[in-house]
Amino acid sequence: MIDALRITLPAEDDFEAWRDAARGLAESGVPAHAVVWTVAGGEPDLFGGDTPPPPPGPSFAVPRSFVDLAKSAICHTDRERFSLLYALLLKLRSNKQALEDRADPLVHRIERLAKEVRRDVHKMHAFVRFREIEEDGDSRFIAWFEPDHYIVRQTAGFFMRRFTTMRWSILTPALCIHWDGETLSESPGAERAGTPQGDPVEETWKTYYASIFNPARVKIKAMTKEMPKKYWKNMPETALIAGLIAGAQKREAAMIERSEAMPKPTRNIAASWAALREEAAHCTRCELYQCASQTVFGEGPLNARIIFVGEQPGDQEDLAGRPFVGPAGQIFDTALEEAGIVRSTTYVTNAVKHFKFVLRGKKRIHARPDTGEIDACRWWQEQERRLIQPAVTVALGATAARSLTGKTLTISRMRTTPLTLADGSECWVTVHPSFLLRIPEQERRAEERALFVRDLTRIRERVELLT
Repeated sequence: MIDALRITLPAEDDFEAWRDAARGLAESGVPAHAVVWTVAGGEPDLFGGDTPPPPPGPSFAVPRSFVDLAKSAICHTDRERFSLLYALLLKLRSNKQALEDRADPLVHRIERLAKEVRRDVHKMHAFVRFREIEEDGDSRFIAWFEPDHYIVRQTAGFFMRRFTTMRWSILTPALCIHWDGETLSESPGAERAGTPQGDPVEETWKTYYASIFNPARVKIKAMTKEMPKKYWKNMPETALIAGLIAGAQKREAAMIERSEAMPKPTRNIAASWAALREEAAHCTRCELYQCASQTVFGEGPLNARIIFVGEQPGDQEDLAGRPFVGPAGQIFDTALEEAGIVRSTTYVTNAVKHFKFVLRGKKRIHARPDTGEIDACRWWQEQERRLIQPAVTVALGATAARSLTGKTLTISRMRTTPLTLADGSECWVTVHPSFLLRIPEQERRAEERALFVRDLTRIRERVELLT
């Protein structure tokens, strides 16, 4: 009987160590059943130290998709994950298309592990809440989180990018990470009793959360599935949920009653839109999802005759999860009113659904999305327009115009003449309301605002003509 090869990895989530060991074993032709994978500091091994593998054979390449899959799956708590991944690596050595066989139980199991890890990462991004404490005369922010898998190191980059200028610590039962503004460090796991239980900012946050809570969208089962109650104790806003839901259930019943009175085609569109919005909530088509708080999808009636397409969410939209609720949104609402357009009858969305920003101190400053990000997000607004089928689509600014037409347009040249989009519908181009905020001269700002209202008035008149 051949003795099994014992491989000890430095940490539960050490992909690089596993990759190096697995590559050598695979090149040596060692079968999966002949390898025992362990982690340093775990249960003592009865058979002594690691066994050196036989001499390696020729090297081989694997698809990039396997590397991405393995980086996620290796963070799972399943004790068999190292062996499973090694078995799949051996399959790929002899068949580079092995990952494409979705009926293969091994592929299916590893993909499930990776999916559960990605979901856990998403929850850590969403549900970590920092509380401020005084430390050596300076502020430090502490958070407690209980992940289901070994994801703390994997998520560290997200918090470093998002809270670059803050001094913070995230404490978990297995591992703690600390950021001093320049260096990330680690320490052993902690207990929740050592974390602060509140700070003055929480009352402000609760007030804000209550003001943006949308009872019309509350689905209790879906909410508790997405935000399990194990995370509630870390989040100040969850203390408000019970009271907010009480009123939501009554309003939901009224919404259902109104929905049943709609014609059947309208109900089908509503179901399709809701499914589209849910899919967009997990969009990873570009890198912007990594730092934004959430996807900000469009809103408005699904029989709207006008769709307004802006550039991207701003800071306040990113927090609220709704388009055009910040300073530019206030200008937009006032201009619509002067032009005789009721916003609640229009559908409002953005070309890019995640907030792109740069940090300056503690402030998140808007950064213009690039062509790749615009093109990656175009699919969402195309689906919104396909469902709603408006009489007119309005591009608010150059980014929206690029998303709708695929071309770089000059607003001043295009704002007086409608364009025909690829689907045959009509598109008008005007400035984005944030453009008015950036004009320092009061007189010129007033002139440009008047032109903006003129454009909106012309659009209203055009829609009335078409319908």
